Amino acid sequence: MPRTCATATGSADARLSWWALVLPVLAFAALFALISGGGAAHAADGDPAVGRLIQQIHHTLAG
Repeated sequence: MPRTCATATGSADARLSWWALVLPVLAFAALFALISGGGAAHAADGDPAVGRLIQQIHHTLAG
């Protein structure tokens, strides 16, 4: 007995959750803020341990 392939009729319900729209927008906004605000960076007068921690993280991630 031959099998018949059922074709989809009608429209598919392609609803996105709220987070499927919000998360990419937030990620884009955060990256855009980092890129556009990079030229106005100033040295912080805070705790030097924070700077060492950031350098260690950068060194670890760089390989």
